[in-house]
Amino acid sequence: MKFNRLSDLIAQHQLQGKRVFIRADLNVPQDAAGNITEDTRVRASVPAIRQALDAGAAVMVTSHLGRPTEGEFKPEDSLAPIAKRLAELLGQPVELRQNWTDGVEVTPGQVVLLENCRVNKGEKKNSDELAQKIAKLCDIYVNDAFGTAHRAEATTHGIAKFAPIACAGPLLAAELDALGKALNQPARPLVAIVAGSKVSSKLTILKALADKVDNLIVGGGIANTFLLASGLKIGKSLAEPDLVEEAKAIIEMMAKRGASVPIPVDVVCAKEFSPTATAQIKDVADVADDDLILDIGPKTAAILAAQIGQAGTVVWNGPVGVFEFDQFGEGTKTLALAIANSKAFSIAGGGDTLAAIAKYEITDKIGYISTGGGAFLEFLEGKTLPAVEILLQRAA
Repeated sequence: MKFNRLSDLIAQHQLQGKRVFIRADLNVPQDAAGNITEDTRVRASVPAIRQALDAGAAVMVTSHLGRPTEGEFKPEDSLAPIAKRLAELLGQPVELRQNWTDGVEVTPGQVVLLENCRVNKGEKKNSDELAQKIAKLCDIYVNDAFGTAHRAEATTHGIAKFAPIACAGPLLAAELDALGKALNQPARPLVAIVAGSKVSSKLTILKALADKVDNLIVGGGIANTFLLASGLKIGKSLAEPDLVEEAKAIIEMMAKRGASVPIPVDVVCAKEFSPTATAQIKDVADVADDDLILDIGPKTAAILAAQIGQAGTVVWNGPVGVFEFDQFGEGTKTLALAIANSKAFSIAGGGDTLAAIAKYEITDKIGYISTGGGAFLEFLEGKTLPAVEILLQRAA
């Protein structure tokens, strides 16, 4: 993928004295008092800001936070806690500016945070009028918010049409490089793990990957639907019987290419879904009518771990069992450690996946951890992300 990069503009000394507008993703969780409870996204935004400041630019940063009503600013929508945290991380003042679309005073070496962009009327609808106003504030537009790349909004897409120069920041560039490497030119075999409670929410991803991957590992409720498609009983486990034909079609599509959807040979069951439920390991043929399948069994986990060990590339989205309860977490743990110990290039994304990576302490063993949930999934589906598409057009 060819797009302008902030790093290239800096190397060409294009930022000195220029007004730089950075769209970051600072949508962080907060407690009832408005304190930031997890600041990964704020920390991830620092390199782009620091690089622009060091290159002599006057820097403006904005982001959305929560789901505000356009045109109606409320105190809980404010980026004030983020301005404070950003100032601590950058080691310099970060002034928060309200009502900024008509003009922003900022000097080289200074950074200002522009209040929640989703409060501006026309942001969500990607209004050209709003985008043109914002574009006039800057000489260079930097998109560093992969988490919103699947949405066409005024600060993610519209502004990139009208700004004199539009480029990707380091976070967005790294994300696109990693995804491109995993899906466009993967080292083979390419193994994808797609797990979660519903086939319906990931059906398009499964179909898109069925064309590309060598092994498509399914887990969670998705795997139960594939067990049904293979003629196996799943007791009272979560599944979508109306999508059995779709699952069969995916199995056949893979088989025609000499690829496979590995079906579990054993599972971990319980009679109830609770943190204190007793776990029972059973061969798939022995699942009883009142059983809930809550994890893959040790034999299955070992087979899949061996496949991961042989892989050239691994794409991971979703835990394969109810890993939040330790007695149903062994499958996810086994696969997580197999990915961590594999020589394959691995890319992982999605909230539950990141929670599993944190739980099993393998963050530094994953090739690339994607910051965008919805955007990551849409990229896997083969969809064009609007905020990326416009950067590709602007680079042409």
